Amino acid sequence: MKSTGIVRKVDELGRIVLPIELRRTLDIEEKDSMEIYVDGSSIVLRKYQPSCVFCDDAADVVSFKGKMVCKNCLKALVEL
Repeated sequence: MKSTGIVRKVDELGRIVLPIELRRTLDIEEKDSMEIYVDGSSIVLRKYQPSCVFCDDAADVVSFKGKMVCKNCLKALVEL
């Protein structure tokens, strides 16, 4: 993991602000969803990218009956 040297305080509601430099670098826009992971004693934030429920691929994902499915898996399902 790479340190940025940026330190932010948690406010009274438990929020932190991601600096604009990081948001621009990581292409994080207002209203983007973020995934939160715990790795030992570390908290990891990652921009949410929906992925296929079958193969976990994030490319060409569409919603099918409320589930995210990639086009390859959708094609395989249709062929069944």
